[in-house]
Amino acid sequence: MSAELRVERLRKVFATGKPAVDDVSFTVAAGEIVALLGPSGCGKTTTLRCVAGLEHPSGGTIRIGGTVVSAPEEGILVPPRRRNIGMVFQSYAVWPHMTVWQNVAYPLRHRDTARAERDRKVGEALELVGLSDYAQRAVVSLSGGQMQRVALARSLVYRPQLLLLDEPLSNLDANLRLRLRDDLRAIIKRTGVTALYVTHDQAEAVVLGDRIGVMRDGRLLQIGPPAEIYNRPVDLFVAGFTGATNRLSGRVLDRQGEFGTIEAASGHRLTAWLPVGVSAGAAVKIVVRPENVQCGAHGSGANQFTARVLAQRYEGVQTVYDLAVLGGQLVVLELGTSARHPVDSDVAITMPPALCWAYPDE
Repeated sequence: MSAELRVERLRKVFATGKPAVDDVSFTVAAGEIVALLGPSGCGKTTTLRCVAGLEHPSGGTIRIGGTVVSAPEEGILVPPRRRNIGMVFQSYAVWPHMTVWQNVAYPLRHRDTARAERDRKVGEALELVGLSDYAQRAVVSLSGGQMQRVALARSLVYRPQLLLLDEPLSNLDANLRLRLRDDLRAIIKRTGVTALYVTHDQAEAVVLGDRIGVMRDGRLLQIGPPAEIYNRPVDLFVAGFTGATNRLSGRVLDRQGEFGTIEAASGHRLTAWLPVGVSAGAAVKIVVRPENVQCGAHGSGANQFTARVLAQRYEGVQTVYDLAVLGGQLVVLELGTSARHPVDSDVAITMPPALCWAYPDE
């Protein structure tokens, strides 16, 4: 049965003295999948290990299903085996001397589950991950993707209230990774288990997570649905880490509600979305995703400019251009099997105001 996970003001300090996790708070509703996303060393795996009980937090509270499992200030630290959690690691962590069936049945044997009940649950778990036909095979004869499915079935067979996944696809090759990524969300949703998923891969986070939490230097910068993270990043780091790599310098001339008029380095003016607290006179970085810059004039709307093509990279189904515009450079991605704009030509571009964001220049 799934349960709510509530993390409040979690803090973890190692011997170096610098917090690996610094005042992190979030909630995962029962049956929800939350993906923690960030670069190596940002604290996402340490957060997951604290939830699992594999690391002892320095401060804060962790509740699973309303029960406090960690509260250092109160002397509470429930051991991992009593938290009723499942965990899937980067490595497959399967027992190499056992069959697929024996691997999946292992947790039930140590819970004194009756044989008939054990057989039923193992059969259901193997069917869930698509390995019913492999039950009696030696686990070492399987592919990497199949072994990770065995690990997933083993973590779900005893019906944990919370499933923790620590970059489970990182050891797979690209094709296997894509296939299992697409299946993994469906499998987790079918069981209804609450899941916390750690990854550094933006595509994985978007496909798998109902919500995404972006971390940096031990802090949780933003948490929300994938569309919110991608279309309203809270700051320059979140925007850049999720693929908004274009940055142009500018200064805010005025602000009207959520949008402002920005003067670019070239002297041209454009309209962009402004986060709270950015006011007239502020130096900003104008951020826009390569795929959100439209080649060609679109009506008589805002943010239409003429750019010079500096370079062109034809990639079959799309073409990537380097453009000189607004006193800087933009990378622009245009879908289609033809490269329409030659190097040294001029091209009209449109930058939709809602998809241009201006953050304080750090």
